[in-house]
Amino acid sequence: MNLLLVLLVLIIPTMCLAETRQLTLDQALAVAMDNNRDITKAREYAHYVQGKYIEERAAALPQLSLNVAGFTAKDGSSQIAGYPAQRQFGRSVDVTLSQPLYTWGKLSAAISAAEVGLKTADEQLRLYRHAAYRDVSTAYFNVQLARELHRLAQENRDQKQRHLEEAKRKFSAGVATDYDVLAAEVAVENSRPEVIRAENAVRMTREQLRFLLAVGSDEVDTVGTLGMSAESQTLPASWDEAIRIAVTRRPELGDVRLRIGMYDQLVTIAAAENKPRLDLKATAGWHWLSLNDPAPAMDADGAAWSAGVYLSFPFFDGYRTDGKVAQARSELQTKKIEEARLLDDITLEVRQADFSHHEATEIFKALSGTVTQAERLVEMAEKGYELGVKIRLEVDDAQLNLLQARSNLVRAVRDLRVAQVNYRWAMGVAGE
Repeated sequence: MNLLLVLLVLIIPTMCLAETRQLTLDQALAVAMDNNRDITKAREYAHYVQGKYIEERAAALPQLSLNVAGFTAKDGSSQIAGYPAQRQFGRSVDVTLSQPLYTWGKLSAAISAAEVGLKTADEQLRLYRHAAYRDVSTAYFNVQLARELHRLAQENRDQKQRHLEEAKRKFSAGVATDYDVLAAEVAVENSRPEVIRAENAVRMTREQLRFLLAVGSDEVDTVGTLGMSAESQTLPASWDEAIRIAVTRRPELGDVRLRIGMYDQLVTIAAAENKPRLDLKATAGWHWLSLNDPAPAMDADGAAWSAGVYLSFPFFDGYRTDGKVAQARSELQTKKIEEARLLDDITLEVRQADFSHHEATEIFKALSGTVTQAERLVEMAEKGYELGVKIRLEVDDAQLNLLQARSNLVRAVRDLRVAQVNYRWAMGVAGE
């Protein structure tokens, strides 16, 4: 019993520890392409449209069926010249064939529409891949930003702690007052909430990344720190060029254009409802017939077959076909309006992405040298404080400016990298 308890104590904590996956950005994107819920949903949609294509194509192929029947019947009207009506017993086994020969373009239009549906599945997959690239990249950079801010908060807290220890030493040596010690203690306490908030931000951003990667209970974390990307070199020189790229590459536009072609085929299908069509129908089998009332019974069996070409022409259906055609044409025009609206939306998204990228670039350039200057100010303030020509408030101000400069710079780097990702997403080339 004691041995069992020891084993449980050793094993249970190990089982409770969740595995932490350290991922680079490329690795995180690769995991998302495999596991992301929207992408897996798009793959299932591809299976659906493949089945839809097979269904529509089946209407153009021969239809074969096996029919087995057994029956009994008696018809009183068959009494002729004093001969009583006889009860009949019969059985049959037939194979029937049905093959459409001409449907006024209905079958070919249905197959064409299904083929277009197969292509829409590819666009849907591209759409969700691009969205996953954007969302996962942004979440990845958010984790790195949170980690950098947490590190800066810890450094600020540790620095305040060192100042407190220094103030205590000086107070013991008689060169500092109790005011200096109390001020240092307050500074240490004030720095701790930011560390707690930053630590929680790391957990929250990691959880968001884990959600997007759909890795179950595994913990995920990022590798490395924020840094500038070479992606900025592949961005277009102007938003006009970006819009031209977006018009040809955005998967949403590709999808709606394919659907316009699909709805055009649906107009043809609806218009064929009241048009002539030809069908080949044939039956072949073996029949058994028995007449046994009154006696004596008579039995016979033999092969039976029939074949023919049938014309059907529902030339008037109460204007039902006209109504279907009107609906199909309205849906077609609606899709064209959606295309025009989508073009406007994409143009706006590209313009906004261009403005955001320009803003992030300028802010990054403006802040690039600020950290070095702020570090120099801290050195000067601390040296002056040691020499007695600076007061504690000036040192605190310099340290606060340095913390803000470092925080602003890492935020600027994150914003610039996200702006690059959003720009590529707006053009329809995210992850390509």
